[in-house]
Amino acid sequence: MTGAMTTVAIAILFTSLIPAVTIFFLREEQQTARTVINLAGALIKVGLVIALIPPVVAGGRIEWRYGLLPGIDFVLRVEPFALYFLGLSAFLWLLTTIYAIGYLEDGPNRSRFFAFFSLSVAATSGAALSGNFITFLIFYELLTLATYPLVAHHQTKKAFGGARTYLMFTVTGGTVLLFGVVWLTYLAGPVEFREAGSPAVAALAADRPELATVVFVLLLAGLGVKAALFGLHAWLPRAMVAPAPVSALLHAVAVVKVGVFGIVLLVDDVYGVYVADELGLLTPLAILACVTILYGSVQALRQDNFKRRLAYSTVSQVSYVVLGVSLVSVLATTGGVAHIINQGLMKITMFFVAGLLAERLGVETVSRMDGVGRRMPLACAAFTVAALGMIGIPPMAGFLSKWYLGVGAIDSGDGWVVAVLIASSLLNGAYFLPIVYRMWWKDPPPDADWYQPGFRYRVRTEAPAALLMPPLVTAGAVIAVGVFAGLSYSPLELARFIVEGAYGR
Repeated sequence: MTGAMTTVAIAILFTSLIPAVTIFFLREEQQTARTVINLAGALIKVGLVIALIPPVVAGGRIEWRYGLLPGIDFVLRVEPFALYFLGLSAFLWLLTTIYAIGYLEDGPNRSRFFAFFSLSVAATSGAALSGNFITFLIFYELLTLATYPLVAHHQTKKAFGGARTYLMFTVTGGTVLLFGVVWLTYLAGPVEFREAGSPAVAALAADRPELATVVFVLLLAGLGVKAALFGLHAWLPRAMVAPAPVSALLHAVAVVKVGVFGIVLLVDDVYGVYVADELGLLTPLAILACVTILYGSVQALRQDNFKRRLAYSTVSQVSYVVLGVSLVSVLATTGGVAHIINQGLMKITMFFVAGLLAERLGVETVSRMDGVGRRMPLACAAFTVAALGMIGIPPMAGFLSKWYLGVGAIDSGDGWVVAVLIASSLLNGAYFLPIVYRMWWKDPPPDADWYQPGFRYRVRTEAPAALLMPPLVTAGAVIAVGVFAGLSYSPLELARFIVEGAYGR
């Protein structure tokens, strides 16, 4: 079983790496070949991840390593949290691939786009499977290089400006992370990710707590850039010059999620939650997360551009994960880890719909959304589901995250966090509900050429299936994840299983 699992883990990387390399050499007119390669890789990745779930939940663990330098190994591992993140990546990559094929059907530079798109997913998969910080750092930096051309895809002055800002922030963050990883390796030796934390780091924290604290802050700062923590987030709204499939990739599947995934690893699998708490690191981290949650929401209120509003919403929502791991409570951390999937489903739905409105109707601002629900009711229904989930309305997926965070905050003695969660939900409603109201209850503007007198709705005229199906599937998942949260292998149950391991239970 171990040998088979090792083969499957390595194959997961190649399901996106091989398509990336192959597509680079395809001509623009080879659309059929490009589509087949993309979809085949995405479907195989989903199948391989599903095949790994039962043995890993049953206790199966593997590590594959290759010596890079004396004492430093390249390590891939298969364990519950890695598989949890891989599952999200694989599922959403498949849907985003379908969406991108429809979105870019007549666009330029499609081979270059899909090659870097697949390479980004390969880097994300590698980060998920990393068994130590050295391996994680390699894929973390590969992700930066692979996503830069995607942000700059339109090759306009604005696109290059947003891409430069993105590159400046992420390269700086990667450099800080590199320095932190090298310093930690020097102090504690090669540090590998372990449930409940690394014994070597625990020994360092006991002998030299000040140094252990400084290294933690460095590592957090490097990861915090991609996770868009307050003060390190400015690249994210500017990167919204990218095409809608790229925005979906950045927010729900790859860059932001890899950053927050790394922070969970730092707290739970490197330092360990109890060691981090003894060093006094978790309360400041919780405060930083709460500041980010509220700041992102307030900034979202100020945005008329639809994608920028969603970007600031991501700044806020992703920090729920950071908040969860900074509270010493199984319940709170379960809510945070569950939000990795919950937020991914809700946010990708929103970006899919944003792309549809821009591509089909030319609507890119909130102030121009009046009546779009009459022209695109299915897409707007999907957005409405995701928006209600973000606010925390039951039985949507987002309600589970906030409920567990709130109950966990009380459990850990941090009741003040509940006030932050309530304020955040009210702010979520303040910047999402006006959009829903405009979509459904306001009349289209007189100059809207997409809704002329005598218009009759037909499903086939709303949008091509490749563009409409993905947001409908993810919106359905937002409901299903909430309704069926108690089933075996549900995201919530898997999150609980992962967190209990991190707490040594």
